Amino acid sequence: MMIENKFYLLMAGVVSLLTVATVTGLMLKRFVRTDGAIATVENLNLRTNAWWSMIAIFVASYLLGSTATVVLFAFVSLFALREFITLTPTRLGDHNALFAAFFILIPLQYIFIGIHWYSMVTLLIPVYAFLFLPSIAVLSQETDAFLERVAKIQWGVMITVYCISHAPALLILDLEGFEGQNALLLFYLMFVVQISDVLQYVFGKLFGKTKVAPIVSPSKTVEGLVGGGLAAVLAGGCMFWLTPFSIYQSLAMSFVIVVMGFLGGLTLSAIKRSLQAKDWGTMIKGHGGMLDRMDSVCFAAPVFFHLTRYFFSA
Repeated sequence: MMIENKFYLLMAGVVSLLTVATVTGLMLKRFVRTDGAIATVENLNLRTNAWWSMIAIFVASYLLGSTATVVLFAFVSLFALREFITLTPTRLGDHNALFAAFFILIPLQYIFIGIHWYSMVTLLIPVYAFLFLPSIAVLSQETDAFLERVAKIQWGVMITVYCISHAPALLILDLEGFEGQNALLLFYLMFVVQISDVLQYVFGKLFGKTKVAPIVSPSKTVEGLVGGGLAAVLAGGCMFWLTPFSIYQSLAMSFVIVVMGFLGGLTLSAIKRSLQAKDWGTMIKGHGGMLDRMDSVCFAAPVFFHLTRYFFSA
């Protein structure tokens, strides 16, 4: 099947799914009466409305080509890093390092993706930036809590730039028998990550009783994780036709994405709690901030990227 046919079939399925979700949400809104149910339905409706906008943006970037997709994710990293730094206390002595993170590292990371320089995509931040950022910060000669301040900046850059950039980096992979179709692999990753988040939320609301980590994330339950996670793995397995994977390989990859996505969400929730914040921001109505939507992608994207490259590269 040609990539255009796969893409249009995928979009037809996604639009149909969102249409069903929208109609269902409007019907539930008319009939639910209890406060808890009303809040849950309202949250689902906000999520659905936000997804209409996000799908429109993804479709536009796909139609405009790989360069537009890379630029889109560069802005995603920019907004995510801004949210991270906004919630993380910084001092005057950190400003030069922050300037380098925003205006040197983000552009460089995505330029290297755009020109397909694989080694620099994987080494720029974990090697050069980790040496470069504290070297800049130390020139301010502000030593109070120096290790803590530098670590916060490094961690923020690692999560919001390096990890997220592995999603569009899927476009540079040379996969045997899959030439020219890498954009579908990016859609596959994002689909499994987001459907997992939604299904874990729904299963948790319907059946959740046992908290996974009540202090870190009170809304995450064992029932939601197992039920929603398995449903997402099955959904990902059924999407094997978008990928270079067999159905069994797709199930395995979906399982990895779901597990890593859950760990990413839990870890980023722990950081939010340590900062006494409920959400990373308010950029996306119904979803919180950009980083609230990308927390699962942060952990899932690099693992998925490297597994795909190792096992399926030409």
